[in-house]
Amino acid sequence: MCSEVFVTLATLHLNELAKFYEALLAAPPQAFMPDRYAEFTVTGFKLALFHPQAAHEAEFSQPANAAMSLCLEVADLEGAIAHLTQLGYPPAGPLTQASHGREIYAYDPDGNRLILHQSPE
Repeated sequence: MCSEVFVTLATLHLNELAKFYEALLAAPPQAFMPDRYAEFTVTGFKLALFHPQAAHEAEFSQPANAAMSLCLEVADLEGAIAHLTQLGYPPAGPLTQASHGREIYAYDPDGNRLILHQSPE
């Protein structure tokens, strides 16, 4: 059946997005081909970035209002907010309290939604 599941993000700006995720995740990519592919693994989760072939670029060009989010569980939400802000991508709105913990929304350089979440102690 299926041996592995991971998330991939298409981007026309692969090198810039790879640098962003390297800084955000504080880990270099395990695989990197400039302008083509980058792959990060953090605590068993794999995130891959790829540049779509020219014939498919339009299909991946507008992540705004997409239903999918990349949710990152953090131990220190305020520290994560400061880190995102330092990277030049501050949260898009205020910190919210959900039934499952505190969270903020932010966006990566391509406009993909990030949810940074801290579970209650």
